[in-house]
Amino acid sequence: MSTARWLSPDEQRAWRAYLEATTLLFDALDRQLQSEAGMPHGYYEILVRLSEAEGRAMRMSDLADKTRSSRSRLSHAVARLQERGWVERAGVPNDRRGQLARLTDEGFAVLAGAAPGHVRAVRAAVIDRLSPEQIGQLERIGQAIVAGLAEPG
Repeated sequence: MSTARWLSPDEQRAWRAYLEATTLLFDALDRQLQSEAGMPHGYYEILVRLSEAEGRAMRMSDLADKTRSSRSRLSHAVARLQERGWVERAGVPNDRRGQLARLTDEGFAVLAGAAPGHVRAVRAAVIDRLSPEQIGQLERIGQAIVAGLAEPG
């Protein structure tokens, strides 16, 4: 049994500030999108990823990876987006098991309508509160955390 390497007081304050900031941020962004666009942040992220993909379509497995979602959770979300007419599913040519999610024109219009409010919320909550130097630091911090979590093991 190994001994825990406890956080120093500075590390503890940084960790707790990060947790509180991310919790508050994600709650605020989700409330903004629900209020102004009638969708949760997870649906918005799916629409964004599809809008940025070639042909506005992605394999469901790739979309799950990009949105950091389980396959079943993504499938459920895409089903709800299909019901709204924002996404459609199609088979992958030459792959009977593969499925594509494709952003419809209606889904793209919904995304285009939601994006300005979402960007305003991101600016107000994060970007406009930081100096250009802090924005660079935030990017590097985020990349370091992602890189560490993405490593095997």
